Amino acid sequence: METNQWLKRIEDTATVKKYGKVTRIVGLMIEATGPETSIGDVCFVYTNGKSSKPIKAEVVGFQQKSVLLMPYSELKHIGPGCLVESTNQSLVVKAGNSLIGNVLNGLGEPLDGSSLPENLTYVPTDQDPPNPMERAPIREPISIGIRAIDGLLTVGKGQRVGIFAGSGVGKSTLLGMIARNSDADINVIALIGERGREVREFIEKDLGDEGLKKSIVVVATSDQPALQRIKGAYTATAICEYFRDQGLNVNLMMDSVTRVAMAQREVGLASGEPPTTKGYTPSVFAILPKLLERTGANNRGSITAFYTVLVDGDDMNEPVADAVRGTLDGHFVLDRSIAEQGRYPAISILKSISRVMQNISSREHLQAAEYIRNILATYEENKELIQIGAYKKGASREVDQAISFYPQIVKYLKQDVHENVTGGEGIQMLLELANGSER
Repeated sequence: METNQWLKRIEDTATVKKYGKVTRIVGLMIEATGPETSIGDVCFVYTNGKSSKPIKAEVVGFQQKSVLLMPYSELKHIGPGCLVESTNQSLVVKAGNSLIGNVLNGLGEPLDGSSLPENLTYVPTDQDPPNPMERAPIREPISIGIRAIDGLLTVGKGQRVGIFAGSGVGKSTLLGMIARNSDADINVIALIGERGREVREFIEKDLGDEGLKKSIVVVATSDQPALQRIKGAYTATAICEYFRDQGLNVNLMMDSVTRVAMAQREVGLASGEPPTTKGYTPSVFAILPKLLERTGANNRGSITAFYTVLVDGDDMNEPVADAVRGTLDGHFVLDRSIAEQGRYPAISILKSISRVMQNISSREHLQAAEYIRNILATYEENKELIQIGAYKKGASREVDQAISFYPQIVKYLKQDVHENVTGGEGIQMLLELANGSER
């Protein structure tokens, strides 16, 4: 470093540290007088307890002369008069190849309490989405390893997809299959608001050793403070951005974006925002597009993102589901009635769509997919008549054909959890199925 640069650094160095003081705590919020800081900055709150380790908190607002802080961890040993120190920067985490195979908390620290590997790079968790003019068009499919998706809902590198489902319909199992079977270079899996019991179960059962070898898992369980759950989503996205900028094709799987929205609602209500649609605050609908738009392709690599969306009572039109569906490039709907039949993955082909499939699939593939969809639609329209025996064979050629080939289509859509079918194999099987049903 040149002498002038050293001199400038010395001149810019603050010789006096300025601290604020905690004045009161209301619910989840810490109020303090000072220090000089701005929205999004990380602060250290020094505690009154025996532990000398300060608590990290983030500036989420201001009220007259008070600074409003939200902690990343539990509010323990904090009282009036505790010192508050600002770092004057937003949260940063470390990313790098040596993170692969690790399980992190929402702040990017090892969940088992061990030390982070060496040779990692600092990356800010809060980044702007890529410039629209720098986004590479999606022109290449990515093999997911699930027949129903590769054949009928083809996904492209850099596409962002929502997985919409109620509770207990197989979202985690589907994510585990994608992580193991996809041909992406690396997976980043964010488990936001999950039950503590389900985290290890997902890693050992759904993901498995094979999936963990090329994955980084970020966990912020439901018992963690709201801000850490939000930061878990931002941390996972920032790690993906680091690998995308290295020229890799990354899979981001976030379960679930609904719980990120719920955590933001908690923060918004605590900081004084008015509740609007179904109790969600305006900031929820401001951060969702910003978070979701950060993924996708740029001129170096791609992030193919899968966001699960919890729909209360299987209502696909609730506010968060509506906002997410309008931002993403497609949606897969998991149907409870299909799951109840024991058919997994329980994807409703007719209710699902991939908005980029037309751009990345061959004409022959598109024709076969459309033909199978038409047969499914015909069967579903006449399902009640068929099941009660009111339909008479020969009344309609299309219905007769749908009844004849429906079992073969169901067999194609059904896939064992540990069955791996490449994208090419899935498409070839679809073409054979379509050609067979035309005869």
